[in-house]
Amino acid sequence: MTAITQAEATALPGLTRYPHVFEPLDLGFTRLKNRILMGSMHTGLEEAADGYPRMAEYYAERARGGVGMIITGGICPNLEAGRGSKLSTPEEAAQHQLITDAVHQADPDVKICLQILHTGPLAGNPDCVAASAVKSRIGRHTPNALDEAGIEKQQADFVQCARMAQLAGYDGVEIIGSAGYLISTFLVQKTNLRTDQYGGPWENRMRFAVEVVQRVREAVGPNFIVVFRISAMDMLDGGLAWDEVVSLGKAIEAAGANIISTHFCWHEAPVPTIATMVPRAAFAQVTGRLKKHLKVPMITSNRINMPQVAEEVLARGDADLVSMARPMLADPDLVTKALQGREDEINTCIACNQACLDHTFGGNQEVSCLVNPRACHETLLQYLPVKAGKRVAVVGAGPAGLAYATVAARRGHQVTLIDTAAEIGGQFNLAKRIPGKEEFHETLRYFRRQIELLGITLRLNTKATAQALKDEGFDTVVVATGITPRTPQIDGITHAKVVPYIDAILGRKPIGKTVAILGAGGIGFDVAELITHEGTSAALDISTFAREWGIDFVNHPRGGVTGVQPQVAKNDRTVYLMQRKADALGKNLGRTTGWTHRMVLGRRGVNMVAGVEYLKIDDAGLHTRVNGEPRLFEVDTVILCAGQTPLRTLHDELLALGVNSQLVGGAFEASELDAKRAIKQASEMAALV
Repeated sequence: MTAITQAEATALPGLTRYPHVFEPLDLGFTRLKNRILMGSMHTGLEEAADGYPRMAEYYAERARGGVGMIITGGICPNLEAGRGSKLSTPEEAAQHQLITDAVHQADPDVKICLQILHTGPLAGNPDCVAASAVKSRIGRHTPNALDEAGIEKQQADFVQCARMAQLAGYDGVEIIGSAGYLISTFLVQKTNLRTDQYGGPWENRMRFAVEVVQRVREAVGPNFIVVFRISAMDMLDGGLAWDEVVSLGKAIEAAGANIISTHFCWHEAPVPTIATMVPRAAFAQVTGRLKKHLKVPMITSNRINMPQVAEEVLARGDADLVSMARPMLADPDLVTKALQGREDEINTCIACNQACLDHTFGGNQEVSCLVNPRACHETLLQYLPVKAGKRVAVVGAGPAGLAYATVAARRGHQVTLIDTAAEIGGQFNLAKRIPGKEEFHETLRYFRRQIELLGITLRLNTKATAQALKDEGFDTVVVATGITPRTPQIDGITHAKVVPYIDAILGRKPIGKTVAILGAGGIGFDVAELITHEGTSAALDISTFAREWGIDFVNHPRGGVTGVQPQVAKNDRTVYLMQRKADALGKNLGRTTGWTHRMVLGRRGVNMVAGVEYLKIDDAGLHTRVNGEPRLFEVDTVILCAGQTPLRTLHDELLALGVNSQLVGGAFEASELDAKRAIKQASEMAALV
């Protein structure tokens, strides 16, 4: 990096604090201004009627936020490649030029590459294709095995997509060769049953990937970025061996790729790689190992969500570039804030997946972000300055109250935030105590800083009364008082062994050795995680995480997994997690994370009991009928996670006094604690006040 002047170091402390992050990368024919790129994420805007203008602003906002390079959400090269937007004609290229023009106008130094995504057996349509007719565990259809003419067509379509990307003004393309998509089905033996020149020995199985890169490079010429996303660790029994990963990387490099990006995990692999329970930068070491064998710059990814994490990865030599995908949803200005020494203002990605990946894989939902509902809605949800500020009281400093207060204050209103607790956060103060959810501390740090910067008057340890609020003459009062836990009508519910979930999480009451948890929603699963956990949180220690999920980072066996039963630390409690419904427990948890919670608790020996009718609690334990049969659970403790009801008393009292009052968050709807809905609703309301 060139020498930094004293003036630059003072004005831009990130240059000295993160020297590796802000070192430019010379690719010969072009230069990246820093080492952070916005990784590819499918947004759902690709298929929306108004998607291209919205994508243009979405990407332009990230360009203005300081990122060095952007890789778009996946764009299909043909109709059989998936449900997403297609690029194969000049007419389609003209639509994409809205995006490239917007990005280059926002910052001419920012590069934007189009990801060419061929989902292969995961395309979701009966015309899907793959190396062989092997159905994916998570695919809808058995793919059609490509014959030689089919292989030629698919390769030609990759090339045509790259040509059209160049025509549209993109600076490059990323070819994704991982995740269980088309290219990776050729690479792995279990999905490649071919006996021709594209199957059998490893040299044949990697032929398709290498030819795609060669043909794309020939078509676009030397002055166009070609990134190849390699599956560095499949997290899959029967996945690639380490020597295969290395030889593929070398072959892709020789074929003309400028950059190789490491990817971890097929979508069907039973190992979490980007959930909040995954340690920060857990997989960067694999990129570092591969980097020693290659000459082209390498990208690493997964759970790198703050600038200091990126700097550490780069300083260790584990990568040349760091991909931050979801962190750019959470805060489009992350890089600029790091450069300016404003790290405490970063709205950190907490890897909850609730508004991003759950939307992507849950159907035709547009992606957004739990902590930033403007993500992918930049043209629809705008926080515009007000002409005349109002005096606004927000009662309740949980997620909804914090979101409303900060958005309203940012727009120019005079906001007073009131809470009976000694700290802000509401239910987030419970979530942050659950092993694997430590990232919630970051969200609370962000809101504390915003309260300071925006001049919000904060009154903690204060009970707001309707009369006092009226007497202060606020123009509007927002009631974000949240919920109160529901107490089910069960004989003996006041017995000494009964503990509300809040008391259990906060450690206010002792928990016995044998426990029944009543209610198996998100809170019930969190409580079960907390009371069965033993030792260091896997989210904070890579070796613990690897042991609990059967990953071998040291020896890198085929697929990266040990093939033996993962070792999950647990205490000696016997726990019964119960629900009234006869459905499988955890059915309604997040689509992309729920399975991990079910799997962890299963490995800890938590007993999942459905179809329970609660009859009585007494000294003997919990009396029930399970699927109609009487059963006594001889438990020491019964923890109540039986839902919650809105806390609206203050709202009703304000209305009775003629005060303008609005409900938001759990006080508005408490059927299931939902921070995503609460923050989105509060932000939208504050944008209009």
